Amino acid sequence: MTERLEHLLASQVTARPHAIALTDSTGAKLTWADLDALSLAGCALLRDQGVRRGDRALLIIENCAEAVALLFSCWCSGVTAVPVNARQSASEISRVLAHADPALVLFSTAVSENARAHAGHLGAVPAPSPFGGMHLARMHPGAPDDYPDLAVLLYTTGTTGDPKAVMLTHENLLFGGGASARLRRMVPDDLIYGVLPVTHVFGLTSVIVAAVTAGAAVRLEPRFEVDRLYRALGEGITLLSAVPQMHGLLMHYTARQGYTRLGSDTLRYASSGAAPLDPDWKRQAEAFYGMALQNGYGMTETSAGVSITDNPAGSADTSTGPPLPGVQVRIDETVPGGGDGLGEVLVRGPNVTPGYYRLPEETARVIDSAGWLHTGDLGHLDDQGRLHILSRSKELIIHGGFNVYPPEVEAAINEHPEVMQSAVIGRAAAGDEEVLAFVQTGSGSTLTEAELLEFLRQRLSGYKRPAQIVFARQLPAAPTGKLLKHLLLKELGDRLR
Repeated sequence: MTERLEHLLASQVTARPHAIALTDSTGAKLTWADLDALSLAGCALLRDQGVRRGDRALLIIENCAEAVALLFSCWCSGVTAVPVNARQSASEISRVLAHADPALVLFSTAVSENARAHAGHLGAVPAPSPFGGMHLARMHPGAPDDYPDLAVLLYTTGTTGDPKAVMLTHENLLFGGGASARLRRMVPDDLIYGVLPVTHVFGLTSVIVAAVTAGAAVRLEPRFEVDRLYRALGEGITLLSAVPQMHGLLMHYTARQGYTRLGSDTLRYASSGAAPLDPDWKRQAEAFYGMALQNGYGMTETSAGVSITDNPAGSADTSTGPPLPGVQVRIDETVPGGGDGLGEVLVRGPNVTPGYYRLPEETARVIDSAGWLHTGDLGHLDDQGRLHILSRSKELIIHGGFNVYPPEVEAAINEHPEVMQSAVIGRAAAGDEEVLAFVQTGSGSTLTEAELLEFLRQRLSGYKRPAQIVFARQLPAAPTGKLLKHLLLKELGDRLR
């Protein structure tokens, strides 16, 4: 019998039925047996609402125990789950509805004001017991899909215009979650901080599926709040996977409490993803946590993981590590900005999506006939086989004939003690491109553009320095904390000269 995600849950119910599997912000505390029972109740709910095998169920959710149970309900019913973060706008939700054509929409109304708003807009009604924190709305779908192994459709962060959904199979998620569990050495005694949204591949695969693989417990949080993370790290959390922005905000928050180190007695593993690591920032983070900070690389189309480090504290390695066992990576030097070992990162393996839902032309554009996924990221492999990511190829800035890689400029900016995070983009200017920087500072900061440019003069060549710096108290970000660069000009462009 082909292994499926619901079989992971069944194995944990057999092995440790009374151990805690999930807790959440509502006070819910589910054992593996409880999670299984709630999942089976969800199967009955889907059946009673007329949802058929091969249908899609849209989950407009933020992290909570009921949402995780419903994922397993979909999987054990042969239904494709379409998890969408409730913080999407009404227009974005409307486009997803039209594209995914779901039979049923469920909303995590107990933990999300946004979900409540969407539920009201779509005329949803309270879900029957035991899903007291959910609402539902029945739809009128077309024919079921004939994709027996399709587990989820994930709409990629920041899509504009027509929706684009990445198809991930049970095999994809089992591979990605299993690799995450093994490389993080997860065990049943672990308690994982689950603030990365389960609607995003990082939270779904590297947290939820990995935890169920290992039998580890997850403390679910619907939104990132730095004070809640700070408290949780003193309450038994052993693994923290986050994006650099979350780590940076935690370090700033801790400093405001008068401490330079975290001082957790239980945290044993911390990792960062979604952005390259700057050596100085990595050293600061490791001193703060008192342990190695691991780095990884992946994307929705690769079921989260492509590569990950396993370094000791103090390692100078700022790569994203070697490819996961069973995953192949090669570099295409023929792309713009390529050459001398640098080029577009291509990936092939059991982690790679079969394609984009109902978009065969787009699928053929990014996955070639040999099965290689063209990631759109620029990178290189070093002599030890470790992958280094420089930037998105479409984010490469060519200024004065020189290549400018935004992460390098961002790393220099972020070294300033008053900077919390930054985002660098290019803008066409008189037959050239100029470098623009958007910088988030903390409350009370008096940092000026002239002061920061002088700071950068010692760290960046002239062609890499920003033509203009825009300061903001908040930069546009996805629910994961990942900065959304395509929104910078839309939200902050009126401040440009």
